[in-house]
Amino acid sequence: MTTHKVGYLIGSLARDSINRKLAKALVRLAPPELEMSEISFKDLPLYSYDYDADYPPAGKAFKAAIAAVDAVLFVTPEYNRSIPGGLKNAIDWASRPYGTNSFTRKPSAVIGTSPGAIGTAVAQQNLRSVLSFCNSPQMNAPEAYIQFTPGLITDDGEVTNDSTADFLRTFMRDFHAFVARVRSVLPKDA
Repeated sequence: MTTHKVGYLIGSLARDSINRKLAKALVRLAPPELEMSEISFKDLPLYSYDYDADYPPAGKAFKAAIAAVDAVLFVTPEYNRSIPGGLKNAIDWASRPYGTNSFTRKPSAVIGTSPGAIGTAVAQQNLRSVLSFCNSPQMNAPEAYIQFTPGLITDDGEVTNDSTADFLRTFMRDFHAFVARVRSVLPKDA
């Protein structure tokens, strides 16, 4: 079976983010056909079209990292009923300048965790809207709003609740199937 490179973006820049723990769990639970790697955006300056003529090294490296993967997984919290500003800034960098959108025809999925029962739901809807504009085919189901409780995921990404682990494993299998389907009709080099 074909291996697909998946870059994942963690919406929170916090070192001890619960979404970082979730990302580690997803890497552990992903099928072997998904080669997972984090794409960091912490070094990006605030985007301005003044950079379009000459992207700084951090912007070039970020766009290159997105271009190098077959699909993107967004793991994000909700900040003030939307996506974190750093994540939106990263998407702006990757989608500009006009005509060089790194997300065009790149399969994506969205997941997140928070202490509240559906705390990332609004953020995920906002992110889906942005990704739709960026022409990124999105896995729309299953939706995944993970309620984080202390000890649910260890610092190294082990999920301590069997039903949550099963759900996340299924989510990642479904993401693999989605990426394979999209890539069969929209090859990376087409």
